[in-house]
Amino acid sequence: MLDNKVLVAGAQAKSPHGLDAEVIVIGAGFSGIGAAIKLKEAGFSFLVLEKAADIGGTWRDNTYPGIAVDITSFTYSFSFEQNPNWSRLFAPGNELQEYANHCVDKYGIRRAFRFGIEVEKAVFDAGSATWAIHTKAGQVLKSKYLIAATGGLTQPKIPDIKGINSFAGKMMHTARWDHSYSLAGKRVAIVGTGATAVQVVPSIAPLVKHLDVYQRTPIWIIPKPDYPIPEWAQWIFANVPGTQNAVRQVTTFFTELVMMLGIIYNKQTPQLIRALEALCLNHLENQVKDPAVRAKLTPTYGFGCKRPSTSSEYLRTFNRDNVSLVTEGIKEIHPQGIETSDGVIHEVDTLLLSTGFKVYEKGNTPPFEVFGRGNIELGEWWDKNRYQAYEGASVPNFPNFFLIWGPYSASGSSWFSMIEANVHHALRCLKEARRKHAETVEVAQSAHDAYFADIQQRQQNTVFYNQDCSRSNSYYFDRHGDAPFYRPSSGFEMWLRSRVFNLGDYEFR
Repeated sequence: MLDNKVLVAGAQAKSPHGLDAEVIVIGAGFSGIGAAIKLKEAGFSFLVLEKAADIGGTWRDNTYPGIAVDITSFTYSFSFEQNPNWSRLFAPGNELQEYANHCVDKYGIRRAFRFGIEVEKAVFDAGSATWAIHTKAGQVLKSKYLIAATGGLTQPKIPDIKGINSFAGKMMHTARWDHSYSLAGKRVAIVGTGATAVQVVPSIAPLVKHLDVYQRTPIWIIPKPDYPIPEWAQWIFANVPGTQNAVRQVTTFFTELVMMLGIIYNKQTPQLIRALEALCLNHLENQVKDPAVRAKLTPTYGFGCKRPSTSSEYLRTFNRDNVSLVTEGIKEIHPQGIETSDGVIHEVDTLLLSTGFKVYEKGNTPPFEVFGRGNIELGEWWDKNRYQAYEGASVPNFPNFFLIWGPYSASGSSWFSMIEANVHHALRCLKEARRKHAETVEVAQSAHDAYFADIQQRQQNTVFYNQDCSRSNSYYFDRHGDAPFYRPSSGFEMWLRSRVFNLGDYEFR
């Protein structure tokens, strides 16, 4: 094994084996951080490459007003590193970034990160059984194993609207917020009503002269029971063993009940879906005074087809005199404003794009080219043959390569559930390869195909096949009509399978 201390410390010289590290991880969000922590614990040498200048991923990039987790903070964190200092039940975004830095420093992995390195392509060399990672700056780094920890919601999606580049005012995507620009007294338009807009709209409405909210698809809104966590409770969590974990188990149970049973076991739990929809509709009626506005804010698709959100502020914002809900389609954007399909031109000073991210599409998943055996490129292969991966973590013809966020991998109560499961999956394979002195580890085609067939069968139980999702405009769906974002299983099953999947499904050579 290579010298872990030297390589993690970042020596520039290559090892005697010509490798920069045994494992190269791409991405320094929570997926990359989680992978790095467990790689260090297992004694592998590794580097983490990140195109930005800091760690944090989503929580580094998204700093818009009102940003916060929409899953309770007790659940939205590593199970092995719980934070007793959350200020609220649903922590604000800056606390997630602080938590990321805490994890990196506590586990002593910061020196393994290399910032300002954007990967252009990764190429597997069958002769040496190594990966060559080519950067856009012309560097080539080599490793035995490659882990893609690039996440899903990273590349902002700019809408294809006629005239958008002609707008003369200030325009920004919510994922690239310009804090030097003041919204005070401005006529603002925000395009999109997904989970981000649900947080932005009530945060900026009191500041602006007028706010137009352009809605294509209404969103299901669950009441958000967000409360400050008092200092005495933080003290208990920090000093009384087991207390925070007990709370975590409760919040995790209810999160999984809503998000997983409602989406994954939709066919088996129709009564739960009806109860959730009734809860949301009652919340809408209590929050919005104008019945005409309420009607426009009422979803016409099944709960779970599109990502639902939680808020006790968003809907009531439409009672304000300076906020308008615009449901007419956008025909064109002019230098001074937005023209809607009814011919009205709405004058605007500031245009906010809350239009989400690229998800399962070529060029984003993965965001760099990956060439495996036979010069097969992963993104192109997926685009032609449907998104698929064994246990959401590996693909035939791509030896020594693992994904943290592969097709059909997100499950459980939070993103961290998936991270921990797929990191554990990859580490089981790497440890077995080390035990067998194998040069490559690659999932067998037969095991992969059987798993994908099982996934497609299980999908028949999900909301995507049992509700009318055609009007949801959901990023859960790809161009093939599949919904590869969610894994059709419970979080517990995902956790269990990462520990007991048959290592015989892999070929160790």
